[in-house]
Amino acid sequence: DRCQTPSVKGISATVGQEQPVGVQEKQVLKDLEMPLARRPMETLFHEQPKTGNQYLEDTLLRSYLKTHLPPKVLEEVHQELEKFGNRLLTKIQPLGWECELNPPVFRQFDAWGQRVDRIDTCSAWRRMKEISAEEGLIAEAYERKYSNWSRLYQAVKLYLFSTSSGGFSCPLAMTDGAAKVIESLGIPGSLKSAFDHLTSRDPKKFWTSGQWMTERRGGSDVANGTETVARREPDGTYRLYGFKWFTSAADSDVALTLARIADAEGQCPQGSRGLSLFFLRVRDEDGKLNNIQVQRLKDKLGTRQMATAELWLHGARAELISAEGRGVASISNMLNITRIHNAIYAVASMRRMISLSREYAHRRVAFGKLLKDHPLHMQTIARMEVQWRGAFLLLMEVVRLLGLAETNLASEQDQLLLRLLIPVAKLYTGKQAAAVAVEAMESFGGQGYMEDTGVPVILRDTLVLCIWEGTTNILSLDVLRSLAKSQGQVMAVFLSTVQKKLELAAGTAGLAPAVPRVQEAVSSLTQFLQKTGSEPTVTMELAARDFSYSLARIYTGALLLEHAARPGASSTDTCAALRWCNQELCPVATESASGSYGAGAVLQDSALVYGDSALGHR
Repeated sequence: DRCQTPSVKGISATVGQEQPVGVQEKQVLKDLEMPLARRPMETLFHEQPKTGNQYLEDTLLRSYLKTHLPPKVLEEVHQELEKFGNRLLTKIQPLGWECELNPPVFRQFDAWGQRVDRIDTCSAWRRMKEISAEEGLIAEAYERKYSNWSRLYQAVKLYLFSTSSGGFSCPLAMTDGAAKVIESLGIPGSLKSAFDHLTSRDPKKFWTSGQWMTERRGGSDVANGTETVARREPDGTYRLYGFKWFTSAADSDVALTLARIADAEGQCPQGSRGLSLFFLRVRDEDGKLNNIQVQRLKDKLGTRQMATAELWLHGARAELISAEGRGVASISNMLNITRIHNAIYAVASMRRMISLSREYAHRRVAFGKLLKDHPLHMQTIARMEVQWRGAFLLLMEVVRLLGLAETNLASEQDQLLLRLLIPVAKLYTGKQAAAVAVEAMESFGGQGYMEDTGVPVILRDTLVLCIWEGTTNILSLDVLRSLAKSQGQVMAVFLSTVQKKLELAAGTAGLAPAVPRVQEAVSSLTQFLQKTGSEPTVTMELAARDFSYSLARIYTGALLLEHAARPGASSTDTCAALRWCNQELCPVATESASGSYGAGAVLQDSALVYGDSALGHR
């Protein structure tokens, strides 16, 4: 690399080479002689980080696909992913930035005072919808061209697409979830057309879906927070009445939503057993809203490219698609899919930020040398890289298991493991992504804080991943439910699967230091479970978050070791596995030993939060 002198007004000269002095250069020299206040605005002495084809540059992704996909499938998807990577670079990324610069606008009334409740989106956003159909970003998972590998192939395309999508990955998540729910119901005749639209490759036919769950009284607490009422019509359809507090992608074509069916006296059953699942079209064939009023668009920290609205349902016509009172059970398939999409975006955002940081380190000179030549700077990026690699393998494991389940190839053990790992992966990758995004922003110095670099956009959009589809605590409690429902079987499967992966890695000399550390963590986790089995329920609730972190770190460590033990593994694979396993792998055991979940812990926590006065207000 040649050393470049600082660029002034866009002109650069190479050190060590004589160049003729032209008119522009003379003007630059003249400008430099001026007092600073009189000079025109100068350019910044930094170079913009530039990345290429995301698929070709992602060596971990390519090595994973080479390891796991059948050769014929790999050959086909490799060609498609390379083409997709080029399309992302040349066409889709510019559209994504246009979506950020032109967020949706809500127009409640027309020029003549008539209420229209129109949400106007930019042309780039509408083009993203067309591209999603053309690329089969939903269709791939349901056509099953590659059998159980179809879901993984779809996830890889979404992973590459996410950070260039201008926020369109969110409506795709809900669309995928809606298609999954309809498929799980056997694609009844009344929903066949909707399913075909949701999984279409034709941009003119493709629909997106919303999921309208959040109401004024609660977010994740749908059992107690849902107030929407469904009234049965003589023709068997229903009319919905209620207020939806937070509806993402409010410009979608259809939606799934929960409501309580009123009886002849107008009474509605309460609790989760009173909730039923409904399908509705947002607009009719003429584009008129289905007895829906838009109150306003949400003013959000991030994901500004997407219209998120408050909606009034004033008799919206809908179809009951679950058994009465089985809405929560029916919607679970949708939540599983959207949580996986959440993890996809989390891993993708980590990858994007690290790629930009790494590229910037090759260009930025500070204190006389490139950032990549500063050991501390490279150590910081390397630590982010380890987090991303672990998150990527955890995501791929979940998607692999989902593919088996969808093609009836999953064993009972696979299904139990999938049920456990979905909330674990969602909660842990969300936290990882937020931490990596903040660290990566810092690696750019002040430039990382500048809006027009695009870095703050990725950070803002990443921060919601700890909230969407259930917060960290909500997902941690869901992990405990999976244990209780399986009566401990899921933990037996978890432990045996980890042990099998460790056995594969134990024979690799370079991994020898890490295998005992994971085995020790497994032993500590087992002891913790045995100890808490006879203690009050509150003990396990207090431990839920640390317990979920422990599951994530242990299983991810086993995955990294397994990947590093395969034939042809690189030194980078080995280094990442060793570094991951050097961290605290079982924090729940450490915290338990320090008394964090013991008697009096609840009062102590309250006292720390609210002061000593909390002890007198139990």
